[in-house]
Amino acid sequence: MLLLALDTATPAVTVALHDGTGILAASRQVDARRHGELLLPAVDRVLGEAGRKLDEVSEIVVGVGPGPYTGLRVGLVTAATFGAVLDVPVHGLCTLDGLAYASGLTEPFVVATDARRKEVYWARYADARTRLTEPAVDRPADLADQVAGVPAVGAGALLYDTVFTGVRREGPEHQSAAALAALAAEKLAAGEELLPPRPLYLRRPDAQVPANYKVVTPK
Repeated sequence: MLLLALDTATPAVTVALHDGTGILAASRQVDARRHGELLLPAVDRVLGEAGRKLDEVSEIVVGVGPGPYTGLRVGLVTAATFGAVLDVPVHGLCTLDGLAYASGLTEPFVVATDARRKEVYWARYADARTRLTEPAVDRPADLADQVAGVPAVGAGALLYDTVFTGVRREGPEHQSAAALAALAAEKLAAGEELLPPRPLYLRRPDAQVPANYKVVTPK
């Protein structure tokens, strides 16, 4: 196995290469406005550091979110393109699951990322590998009774630490493709089925057809 993992669902543009035994190389740059600019150079850099070539990749895993539309699409489209060109499987994994796995926690906790608009994407976990709830998007204030005092990791928990009062500041803040790759390799080795590489938005798109829109077509 030579697994290429990438994720652009958070402000982190992150890439890693895993050979089925361990991480060969990894990259992470945090810049919410430059996903498209940073991703391909990161892939090239990781392959170079590992001394491998793109045509050696046998599996691709991509974070499917939840995340903002533009950044998330960069990773998904890139993964789909690589998969088509190389003719290799492309798998999806929930971005929150990568953060959870990176935490290494063995007790119940929550993961929360910044969803902007004063909201968070979040989910509950029994441990670093076991998600208990489907990912959701909510205002932090609406979660106060559910998450107060519960261990929490992620940029969303850090941003709203008056709500996520159990936030672990030493825990992972942004996504790590190294964690995503390790989790995917573990699941694939165990014969577990991964997600399809389709985006998990949780929101309706901002762009909508205006009310009372008139279509003008030539006669």
